[in-house]
Amino acid sequence: MRHIATFCGQCNCGCPELYLDDAAAPERQVVITDDFGQRIQMNFEQLADLVADVRGGVLDDVLAGA
Repeated sequence: MRHIATFCGQCNCGCPELYLDDAAAPERQVVITDDFGQRIQMNFEQLADLVADVRGGVLDDVLAGA
């Protein structure tokens, strides 16, 4: 898997990370891991939808309350 990004990275707690798995089936090539050892696999279209929603402010209310 190719490492793309670490979310946080300010500690050694096993921060969530984004990978691309070129060997996986197309619907599972995008991999997001969390700090508990779990993983989410999706395709590039799903990742694009997620990024568009975040850019569009879908999570702004959630973050404002944090």
